[in-house]
Order: sequence, then C-alpha cells, then structure tokens
Amino acid sequence: MSARKLGMVAYRVLWLVFIGLITADLVFGLSAGPWWWNFAPVLLAYAVLLLVNRRGGAPDTPRAAREPVEVAPPVTGRWSALNSPADGTPSHGVHSYGQTFAIDILAEPEPGARPAFRWLWPLARRPQDFPAFGAPILAVADATVVRAADGQRDHLSRTSLLGLLYLLLVEGSVRDISGVRRLLGNHLVLDLGNGTHAAYAHLQRGSLTVREGDRVRAGQVLARCGNSGNSSEPHLHFQLMDGPDPDAARGVPFTWQGIGVPRNGDIFQAPPAVTGRA
Repeated sequence: MSARKLGMVAYRVLWLVFIGLITADLVFGLSAGPWWWNFAPVLLAYAVLLLVNRRGGAPDTPRAAREPVEVAPPVTGRWSALNSPADGTPSHGVHSYGQTFAIDILAEPEPGARPAFRWLWPLARRPQDFPAFGAPILAVADATVVRAADGQRDHLSRTSLLGLLYLLLVEGSVRDISGVRRLLGNHLVLDLGNGTHAAYAHLQRGSLTVREGDRVRAGQVLARCGNSGNSSEPHLHFQLMDGPDPDAARGVPFTWQGIGVPRNGDIFQAPPAVTGRA
C-alpha cells in the first residue's frame, strides 16, 4: 500500500474517531479528558490531509514529470468548462483523489438552456431539468475498464445558496469520510496503457454499458452523464491519473484532441465521436 493510500485511510479513521468521541461525550457522558481533547483527531486528520496534498505533485518514487497526454474528448456537442486545470492546479483545490488536473464540464446546447444558480428559490431542481443529464459519455481512447461502480442515486441539484452550503458543509464532509466511491458517485476508470488511467465521475445510475475487464474503443458510449456523488448539478468530472485507485493515484495532465484544455467559462464544441479512433 502506498504512503498516499495509507494517508487517506488514516484521514478517514481519524474522522471516525472524532465522531466516536463526540458521541461518547454527548450521549453517554464519557470523556477521556477536557472537552477540547475530543477535537484532537480532527486536527490530526487535517494534518494528514495537508501532508498528502503537499506530496500530491510528487510521486512516491522519483521520476520525470509527465507531459500532457492527448486523448479524445469524452463528450460530443456544446459544453462549458468549470474548475479547469488551465486556470491553475490543483484545479479542485487539492491533489487528493488524483484530481490535480481534473476538469468539470457542463452541457450548454444553447445559451440559457442550463438552469442558473438561484440564491433563494428554487432550493433544488430535478436532474432532468439540466441538459447534461443523460448525455452520452465516451471512451477517450482504446482502453480496458478497470473500475465500474453503479447503483448510487441521481440526487436533486444543489444550485441555491442553502443547497450549496449543505453540499459544502454537510454532504461533502460525510461523503469524504465515507470514501472515494461516495465522492465520485457512479463512476468508471479506464486503463489507457503506459501508466495512464481515465476517471469519469457522477454518472447516471443504471446507465453504464460496460463492466470491469471489458475492452473499449475510442468514441464508444460508456455511460450517461448523471448527478450522483458529490455533485451540485448534472455534469461530468473527468481526470487522468497514474493509477486505477483515486485514493493512491496522482493526477496526469491531459489535452483533448482538437480542443486542448478549455479554461473556466469557455464554451467548446466537441465533434461527433468516431468509434475506433486511436
């Protein structure tokens, strides 16, 4: 087990210890010391996470920095970029879960088609209200499926102030402690060869067309875009990594054929897929 994997396991265990201490103190009146001592595991957990993130850009064993890997786009049609590595890394604020160079993309078939953020009302929307929901997700290269997780529900959006606060302060923390599967929701990981793996997160429940061990061709439909896991609205979270396990992997930079890496807010047009293209 890599040091990175051990760090993520320790982070979650320390959070569970904290929850146990608080429960024992508040419910059963049991305490191992002064009240503030209960928060020691949380401080240690964040210290571990900080260490993991500081090491995020460096491998466990020294090797040359990787150049961006060119792959086909994972979608077709008109989309916009959010949390793009073109605007800075780590693109999502942390190196953990192999997401140093991750990107989020949202379907924008035409201006105004995607419901906008609302401060107060509606608090949430159905995933079907967003054009990304159900959009086909494509293999970015010829590859082997090494992870295929399905079965998590597509929840309501978190596109109001209260919804977003709930996601950031409550739901996101619970999912983080619960493990990478709860963060990514329904997801796929493909082995592209040469030490590169592609991860697709927040897929629609029941939409996966492949299983672990399947060989896929570039442009092949793998699943549909959904709103499962740690997601504010239907979108695709895409990243390349140097291993199949997001807990242990490090991010690998990518570039999409004919597109490059769109910046935050950029609208891009992905061409129709050509199955079998290398």
